[in-house]
Amino acid sequence: MSAARPLTTLRTIAVTAALPLLLTACGYGAESTDDAKQTKVAAGAKKLSADEVKIGYFPNLTHATALVGVQEGLLQKELGGTTIKAATFNAGPSEIEALNGGSLDIGWIGPSPAINGYTKSNGKNLRIIGGSASGGVKLVVNPDKIKSLKDVKGKKIATPQLGNTQDVAFLNWIADQGWKVDAESGKGDVSVIRSDNKVTPDLYKAGSVDGAWVPEPTASKLVAEGAKVLLDESTLWPDKKFVITNIIVRQEFLKEHPDVVEAVLRGSVKTNQWINANPEKAKASANAALKAESGKALPPEVIDPAWNSITFLDDPLAATLNTEAEHAVTAGLLEKPDLKGIYDLTLLNKVLKAEGKDEVDDAGLGAE
Repeated sequence: MSAARPLTTLRTIAVTAALPLLLTACGYGAESTDDAKQTKVAAGAKKLSADEVKIGYFPNLTHATALVGVQEGLLQKELGGTTIKAATFNAGPSEIEALNGGSLDIGWIGPSPAINGYTKSNGKNLRIIGGSASGGVKLVVNPDKIKSLKDVKGKKIATPQLGNTQDVAFLNWIADQGWKVDAESGKGDVSVIRSDNKVTPDLYKAGSVDGAWVPEPTASKLVAEGAKVLLDESTLWPDKKFVITNIIVRQEFLKEHPDVVEAVLRGSVKTNQWINANPEKAKASANAALKAESGKALPPEVIDPAWNSITFLDDPLAATLNTEAEHAVTAGLLEKPDLKGIYDLTLLNKVLKAEGKDEVDDAGLGAE
């Protein structure tokens, strides 16, 4: 995309409805939690350049790198005497707001809020510094009403929110079928019903929707209610990989405390390595973290298929972020953005090289 393009703006027809929603990563509501918790530091551990680092993430399986990294002490281990102050968020807007306000330094977040947080500030508030997860999004349907992809036409399909990552993906898929839907209203050849992921299973049970294009664990919750997986979004992408969670940093914090940022990235890389080497232990750890956050663990019939559909990796899959932005433009929800400079993968590649891993690419969207 051209570096000469101006700040992203939403199309006029969608400004009031879509602007706050485009910032939502996966449609889990708009509130954040205020119960920030500090991790325990080993006695005698040496501090880095900051006393503490404030990190944020969702209580969500696609953010398991952060959940497990905090739960198992893998992030804190790399930070020495610098304390982690962790907070969870239920949606992208509140996390971006915290980052902008300085109450958050580093966050795990989805592609849509990363794109909008960057472009709405004219590239001045955040950088994407690493990847965390890919996949974990499915089209699940009522098998009595929908038996093939062509049967989706004329049906009611839920997405988390207008303009969120899954909503944009579904609108793009609809367009690829040659069908027409008004992006703002959701009306057309398919009825797109915007519904909070917490509510969607109830809508499905009531027959108010015929299916949903949703992230995990919502997709597996629907399957537990009798729905069937009609399409795994990963099959639509090259190598079956697309970004679902990135790591972002406040630019001022990156400039002032690069050693702390590097330590967090090293902890993230080592956490993903541990997750991939110990999938059952990691799944149990993530579920324990979810239970600590919500008071309720996910049952095996939900967490097992959900966990298996998510790939934990360090590559931010920059080319797919660019494509997701193009999908939002095609859907009529976004003017063509200038994403040049959204990435700074310098520290990640330093960490990867030290770990004997391949360096990753910013798809020409790196900071100069």
